[in-house]
Amino acid sequence: MRKPNFEKAAKIAVLTLACIYTAGCKKSLDEGDPGISMAEAEKKAAELGNVIVRPTYNSTSFLRNPLNGWVMYGKRDATDAYWDTQFFVPELGANVKAIDYASACYIRTSWRSLNPSPGVYTWRDLTSQMGKLINGVKTRGLPIAFRIVVDGRDQGENTPAFVFNAGAGYWLSNPANTSQKTPFPQDPIFRQHFTTLIEELAKDFNDPVITSFIDAYGLGKWGEAHNVVYAAPGTLTDAQTEAAKAETLDWITGLYARTFTKIPLVINYHRLIGHPTSWGAVNANSNMLLTNSINNKGYSLRHDAFAMTDYYQSWEKAFAATWKHKRPIIMEGGWIVTGTHRYWIDSGGQYREGHPEDVRQAEFDRSAEAAVNMMDFRVGETTSWFQTSFPLVQRFNTEGGYRLYPDEVALPNTIAAGATASLSHRWVNMGWGYCPNNIPQWNYKYKVAFALLDASGAVKKLFIDNASDPSKWIKNNPITYNFTTTSVDLTPGTYSWAIAIVDKTNGNKPGIALAVTGNVTNGWLKLGDVEVQSAVTTPPIGQSIKLRGSNNQFASGENGQTAMMCNRPTASTWETFTIVDAGGGKVALKSMNKYVSSENGATTGITCSRTTISDWEKFDWIVNANGRISLRGNNGKYISSEDGQSVMKCNRATVSGWETFALN
Repeated sequence: MRKPNFEKAAKIAVLTLACIYTAGCKKSLDEGDPGISMAEAEKKAAELGNVIVRPTYNSTSFLRNPLNGWVMYGKRDATDAYWDTQFFVPELGANVKAIDYASACYIRTSWRSLNPSPGVYTWRDLTSQMGKLINGVKTRGLPIAFRIVVDGRDQGENTPAFVFNAGAGYWLSNPANTSQKTPFPQDPIFRQHFTTLIEELAKDFNDPVITSFIDAYGLGKWGEAHNVVYAAPGTLTDAQTEAAKAETLDWITGLYARTFTKIPLVINYHRLIGHPTSWGAVNANSNMLLTNSINNKGYSLRHDAFAMTDYYQSWEKAFAATWKHKRPIIMEGGWIVTGTHRYWIDSGGQYREGHPEDVRQAEFDRSAEAAVNMMDFRVGETTSWFQTSFPLVQRFNTEGGYRLYPDEVALPNTIAAGATASLSHRWVNMGWGYCPNNIPQWNYKYKVAFALLDASGAVKKLFIDNASDPSKWIKNNPITYNFTTTSVDLTPGTYSWAIAIVDKTNGNKPGIALAVTGNVTNGWLKLGDVEVQSAVTTPPIGQSIKLRGSNNQFASGENGQTAMMCNRPTASTWETFTIVDAGGGKVALKSMNKYVSSENGATTGITCSRTTISDWEKFDWIVNANGRISLRGNNGKYISSEDGQSVMKCNRATVSGWETFALN
């Protein structure tokens, strides 16, 4: 490789080691990470005739990646300036914007705010409050997440009046306040109009570029999936309640799964999922109902109030553990600084009044335990995150969710036009979460890809390793892939190898930001130069060539004075050979007016010392699939470079890396 930010190894090194920034190469995996040793990696690369590149992990960068990182909350009544709200950070001695640390914006809103009357959808009207709110997010480059609330007991008219006017059944918890109607979710009129809403919403937001996830249940108080009303209290038997729960959950999750086919769907994993009560012992059917939604509808997990011990108990922790690294988990913090759920009266008794940082630490710890992908800057709680717990904000950005990078790549730096390249790449996830490539809405759309870039950085050739799967990259478990490209059918010249995780549903563009320090352009991490050479299909009779081994060194005839070696970093006259037609489809190699001889295997080393051509000086010229050539002597064995560590011999029964040579 020829770029100035790559260092050549010593003259007799087995291969070139490379790094992507001038501070030096990464010598080993971070402490605690398993993986093969450097020596083993170098040996494997040498066998393939490749060089090793070891990108350097970036442990501090903030990465905005899909379904990963902090979530900023939107407010129904927010003005456009809301998104630029600043918070003072003592550790920085400066103000910062929460949006600069967020990867998505969560809007928990009412059905009425989105659809106040039949056929009217406020998000399509940029002059409406909702239109301004959503547009404010979009113009700042963040994807949106939704929860749609229909219950009217605490917040008033969350379901629009036209639904009840059409005859939908409801329960009124306070007859004196007729705006607090809560619809029965099994009512056919309610379902008809709600289905229309979700179908219309999906027309505009079933797009992963603009939508992060959908909190796709929304029933019950605050849409949190508990305290759901199916009938007036005392009307249904226990069996009828359980039947209503199961049927309703199947209906609403089916609706979202049918309409939002490209967007992650999440559900609150409450121990009383869909139940008419909020408090009490675990319902026997909760696990079954949630598991059905996950397995049958492709749902992921979200839980409210991670640090509020009355909400987040042992059942919730155990359920999260069951799905750890199988489905992504999103954490919502507790409403603890203001309102009725003051943290110092939490039943856990672990929080000091006047110290919201106690709760922030607990949320962080519970999130690490559950390996969550996303945490919340909840409205009313954001200030305390920045003013009392900013180090935790930074830690989650660098420790939580997923942080992916290739810690080792082996690839050729020369290749013949039209040939294929055999590569290997190893990936490490330094975050405690995982990249949920396996959820049905993503359907394994993220794959590792290699590109050959021209001098302007344009992709001239793209190779996708379809065997790669980021959802399997878990912390402390590096995974290596061996990959053979398709034909490198490019005009001979110098190109740059680059690597990325691409989105196959978005034109194979890079879709995951990598946690690396290096030359990254448009999502592609440059690895170094590769020389695409003219294809050699027949022996170049009469031409002078140089033979470069898999160790990147040149073979020398040694002027016939000693056995040949393949250890020269540059090629001069002793390293130049003329290809001579030896008859019968065979060739001879001539240097300094002498011929290379196999010496029938030459256990003491082949020489370039014969003045005439006999059988030992004849070789079969073999072009390998990767465009490199091999030379087979009259003993049926192949010449080996011996990796430059000893004299060259003609005694190998098969071709591997040491038995192949590039032409220069």
